[in-house]
Amino acid sequence: MSRHRCVAAFVSSAFALALFLLSGSASAQTKVGVIDVQRAVASTEDGLRAQATLKKMFDSKQQELNKKQTDMQRRREDIDKQAKVLPKEALQKRIDDWQKQMMELQAIFIEYNKELEKKQKELTDPVFEKVLAIVKRIATSENIDVVLDKATVAYVRTDLDLTDKAIQMYNSGGAGAAPAPAAPKK
Repeated sequence: MSRHRCVAAFVSSAFALALFLLSGSASAQTKVGVIDVQRAVASTEDGLRAQATLKKMFDSKQQELNKKQTDMQRRREDIDKQAKVLPKEALQKRIDDWQKQMMELQAIFIEYNKELEKKQKELTDPVFEKVLAIVKRIATSENIDVVLDKATVAYVRTDLDLTDKAIQMYNSGGAGAAPAPAAPKK
């Protein structure tokens, strides 16, 4: 999500600056709108479903990690308890094995995070693209010259915020889905 936010912020800011520099005439009215892209994506029905899917996936992975971490903690406590009775070589071997398993657990944690990020991108990218298409349609229909990401703006009047309208259009099917391909002629 942050990649989308950065891209949108950069494009919005660059476009606004270019428009300002190229406007030439101070009397020309530039109509501006803003959208909270992150909230729009997260608040659509598809965005909410994506969040629920990611939460299930996260919770499942978290339970697995917690179980492994508890097991590793128990093993460390066992090593500590036996430190005075085990021969030095045997103790060192158990400590080395434990450290190796901890490194493996950390690698699993990193892998789970990568999986979650990949799944988040997979689930939210199509929603992001549809939201941007809706923003473009709103801007065109309302003769808005510039739409900025709300995250890049220090202050904005609430009447310029297009976020709720974009969410509503998205949820009502106004996402502008591509028409189905025509059936082959016989």
